Amino acid sequence: MGLGDLSGLAYPWDTLAPYAVTARAHPRGIVDLSVGTPVDPTPEVVRDALAGASDAPGYPTTQGTPALREAVSAWFARRRGVPSLSPDAVLPTVGSKELVGLLPSLLRLGAGDVVVHPEVAYPTYDVGARLAGASTLATDDVEAWAGRADVRLVWVNSPSNPTGAVASREHLARVVAAAREIGAVVASDECYAELAWEEPYASAGVPSILDPQVCGGSHDGLLAVYSLSKQSNLAGYRSSFVAGDADLVADLLATRKHLGMIVPAPVQAATAAALGDDAHVAAQRAVYARRRAVLRGGLEAAGLVVDRSEAGLYLWVRAEGGTSGAPDARGVGDAVDPAAAPCWDLVAGLAGLGILVGPGTFYGPAGAGHVRLALTAPDERVGEAAARLAGA
Repeated sequence: MGLGDLSGLAYPWDTLAPYAVTARAHPRGIVDLSVGTPVDPTPEVVRDALAGASDAPGYPTTQGTPALREAVSAWFARRRGVPSLSPDAVLPTVGSKELVGLLPSLLRLGAGDVVVHPEVAYPTYDVGARLAGASTLATDDVEAWAGRADVRLVWVNSPSNPTGAVASREHLARVVAAAREIGAVVASDECYAELAWEEPYASAGVPSILDPQVCGGSHDGLLAVYSLSKQSNLAGYRSSFVAGDADLVADLLATRKHLGMIVPAPVQAATAAALGDDAHVAAQRAVYARRRAVLRGGLEAAGLVVDRSEAGLYLWVRAEGGTSGAPDARGVGDAVDPAAAPCWDLVAGLAGLGILVGPGTFYGPAGAGHVRLALTAPDERVGEAAARLAGA
């Protein structure tokens, strides 16, 4: 495979253009819930830190300042149940998407290597593997890849984008054990971990791959990926990091030094400030909880069904009577015609109400029965969407 296989690959969200035209024609305007782009203000504590570090004439450190790495370590201990993360095992990244997309290449995977990712998954996991020349296996079943020597990287995404599903400690522990038996790296995308809505996760928190109850107290072979875009409205800052196995982080650091993949110094300072302030995260969580309740009420009033969605920034929605899992064509890969999937009927129907959503097929064939709705719209727009749904 290789880079040539990405030439001509359409960006999925571009295919929503005709539905966006329909939604914009609604007399009360479009409600765009298709992309999870934060719309609320960046917290003042973060903006103050950015401004205070704006005099930055020299090159920043690729590894991240000691203050930033210590802030990440302290945050993991305080918020994620990970008490033993060394600051030396932390590396800032230019947003989490670049790390997701480039990790197979940074790990020097290639032809003959297999990257496992969830069955319903953010498409960048697949794109990153293809970019490296590796192949992918989309599955949530550990037994589907356990014991396979060609599996080199296993992606976990909890809470899931798009479904909002949370993986239990027991499931994560099975993933870790199976990966260690074959020498594979486990990379856990945990970017929505601070946005848990349902129990037990709302009270006890979302488990991390670095949790001692998951990994047995050892971070060997494990990487946790995190972004402040969601919890702190820092999508425009590209404020993220990866942490875990100190040797893996050191190897990533060495490669990134050669490539000049450096987080700007003011953003590093802002990231440290954001991680040290839990109050703004709690306030933002309350905003999303309110929007979630309003939007879910409208969807259910319209006879639609919300599946999973116990955490994260999205509602995973299907029509009444539609399948809650994969379609009948599950497992046949490219033999499924994504354009004919039932989710597109729902996309079209909602566009007629002026509501733009993402089709489940963006996340693989198993998403064909669902659409994804983001909570990242102003209160007024979310209320407007709920009113239109209830009226329909």
